[in-house]
Amino acid sequence: MPLSSLARTARAGNVDDVSHLGLALKVTGLVECEGEVHVRGIVRGRINAARVVVSAGAFVEGDIVAREVRVAGRFDGRIFALNVIVDEGAAVTGRIFHNQISVERGARIDGRTPWRPPNYFESLDQLPETMP
Repeated sequence: MPLSSLARTARAGNVDDVSHLGLALKVTGLVECEGEVHVRGIVRGRINAARVVVSAGAFVEGDIVAREVRVAGRFDGRIFALNVIVDEGAAVTGRIFHNQISVERGARIDGRTPWRPPNYFESLDQLPETMP
């Protein structure tokens, strides 16, 4: 789901739904959610959602496309989000394309955090193919 679709979903008020990917779950491929996704297990692939939370102890490898992303666990890949929060103890490797970012003391980022204007996120039907 491109971020432009996510913006329409958020305006429609459908982001109250929260989906949980539990500790015992390992997902490979595409995860699409119109609301919020909390990852506690392992995801290898792409997550498209209005909001994504990578919980402490979780691992995501691939791409995340969302309006808001919070990382408390481990992430390796690319994040495309207007707002990104990297919590204390999080470990991020790759690129975080953002409009606003907050990094707490004790978080680790190994990669780049390029700023993008809000309209950049409205045209993410096709993600750039360059890898982190």
